[in-house]
Amino acid sequence: MSNAELLIEEIKTLPEDYTAEVLDFVGYLKEKAARRQEGCPICAKHRDPKTGELQFNAETIAAFEEGDAMLRGEIPAKWYNSLDEMLADLDD
Repeated sequence: MSNAELLIEEIKTLPEDYTAEVLDFVGYLKEKAARRQEGCPICAKHRDPKTGELQFNAETIAAFEEGDAMLRGEIPAKWYNSLDEMLADLDD
């Protein structure tokens, strides 16, 4: 039995109010798939229309690289408990 057939059988056994939630979730998944195909909306604004190459300035590229390094754990990232704490740290 395919996943689609199995899903249909499972949905048939749900109470009606839950099937509305499943339908809502399916709509969410369709939107998510459409966004994935469209790509990053920020990057789309910075692509060369002829070559498709990203055209960010040096400061933006450096910020992306620093963020990637933080995610890889190469640069320690500081965590804050509140926005006020972060803003106070920026003032120092």
